[in-house]
Amino acid sequence: MLGAIIGDIAGSVYEWHNIQTKDFPLFRDDCFFTDDTVMTVATADALMNGGKADDFIDAYKKWGRLYPDAGYGGRFGSWIHSDERKPYNSWGNGSAMRVSPCAWLMDCGFCARTGMWPSGGRDRAKLSAEVTHNHPEGVKGALAVADAIFMCRFYTGGYGDDMGNPLNERLTLEQYKIQIKAHIEREYGYGLSKTLGEIRPTYRFSESCQDTVPQAITAFLESTGFEDAIRNAISLGGDSDTLASITGSIAEAAYGVPDWIKDKAWLYLGEPLRDVCRRWHTFTAKR
Repeated sequence: MLGAIIGDIAGSVYEWHNIQTKDFPLFRDDCFFTDDTVMTVATADALMNGGKADDFIDAYKKWGRLYPDAGYGGRFGSWIHSDERKPYNSWGNGSAMRVSPCAWLMDCGFCARTGMWPSGGRDRAKLSAEVTHNHPEGVKGALAVADAIFMCRFYTGGYGDDMGNPLNERLTLEQYKIQIKAHIEREYGYGLSKTLGEIRPTYRFSESCQDTVPQAITAFLESTGFEDAIRNAISLGGDSDTLASITGSIAEAAYGVPDWIKDKAWLYLGEPLRDVCRRWHTFTAKR
């Protein structure tokens, strides 16, 4: 989930001051974490506490109230501070930016053994969205991001195809990205044919999954490394922190995160957020 946090921090200063270039300092002194980081951490916390619907609801309300000024959307902010526990039919991109921890619980070994998608992590990804963002587009956005992360984990982990041949010995990452793109287009109907260069001139701010998730995935598909992926996403403009958060969550699974970027991002986080990150690292290492 660190990739999502890093993208959020790097993109935070450009959300309302868009830049359409990749030439910018990755971290500025005035960068900060936003709701994307808080809710990603909340998702991890919920999963470590069981990953049931009530766990997600409790975590989103707990962390949202702990960081009330993190920049939540209007309806989500109202939901956090109310006693309401029912979803409100949102298709906002909040479901997609917070989902990444779920994808790290999807069992690559099960997929390698059976050729089937692991249901556990996917079900939790769906549930993490449905407790608030239960509109079909909100759920779709979360699942598409989770699938992209899982596919990258499967590839970089050296798991084999149905003939037992490791994918990363048979295909380059660039070749495997073609499979990721085809899967997302086929399963979720997102159009991923436009390049970043074609998207950028007319792209505008949007908080919907429909106008954020495909662009964020494209930013990953055109990237050459983790940092390049973050720069791609921010260079589009729009909802920069959320775009970069989603892209970063996928790029982490594909490339890993350079140590210097991890160390720098860590400085922007308060101790409660760091504590969950540390516990999450231990939790996933045991699985």
